[in-house]
Amino acid sequence: MNLPMTRIAIVTDSTAYIPPDIAKKLAVSVVPLQVQWNGQTYAEADPDAIEVLEALRRGELATTSRPSPERFSALYQKLAESGASEIVSIHISSSMSGTSDAARLAAAEVSIPVHVIDSRTVGMAMGFGVIAAALAADDGLTGAQVVEIAQRRISATNIFFSVAKLENLRRSGRISRGASLLATALAIKPILTVEDGQVVAQERVRTQAGAIKRLEEMALAATKNRAVDVAVHHLAAPELAIQFAANLKSVLSGVGQVMISEVGAVVGTHVGPGAIAVVIAPRI
Repeated sequence: MNLPMTRIAIVTDSTAYIPPDIAKKLAVSVVPLQVQWNGQTYAEADPDAIEVLEALRRGELATTSRPSPERFSALYQKLAESGASEIVSIHISSSMSGTSDAARLAAAEVSIPVHVIDSRTVGMAMGFGVIAAALAADDGLTGAQVVEIAQRRISATNIFFSVAKLENLRRSGRISRGASLLATALAIKPILTVEDGQVVAQERVRTQAGAIKRLEEMALAATKNRAVDVAVHHLAAPELAIQFAANLKSVLSGVGQVMISEVGAVVGTHVGPGAIAVVIAPRI
């Protein structure tokens, strides 16, 4: 007798910045975070949020908030009614947002198992784990196996980034005022990463060219001669991102996918215009 294949639904949030065509192809459901600007609240994935992104490109500031538990509940219930027997829901670091807490509150109200993963990271450092989960679900693996694969890829992935100035990170509480003022006074460009869910300064360089060079070197070191997928994120720096991605392709061996995407309004309000990031995701 042939038993029916278990259907695992995959959910993430908008800060994964997975290209929309890939999310659609893999049937990944994306829950948007929210951004507040000019007295209004926008869902990050909403077309109207482009106004906020344009303001951020000009150097203006906004604030952000998590999705509501009710939004997750509605999506989880819809997936259950559509035939999902389990859900794997992968989200931005809980040190950066309460999104995974909202997901857990909603999960407790759903009739099918929901596995909520706090990725402890952001952007495609989380997104590549989401993609791995979706592919594993398509292969018919169990919910526990999908969770293990997603967590393994996320744990193996590195993200390194540089910002044009530290004011946005300071205002959002991601870096101290003293560190921000000192770096600005000394014209320092910090190289930042995410460790255990927190943004931390890893190195300091003097110029943007030096920062890009160091990001390239760190990306090369992170590959460890393994097959990797790569993502380059930016805010208001498309030419820089394209050139950076081209340089990475020329120096990295075993490169699979190379994605270039501008961050949305939620992460954009923290990093500010001119930010550039590289994500190195070893294939597992």
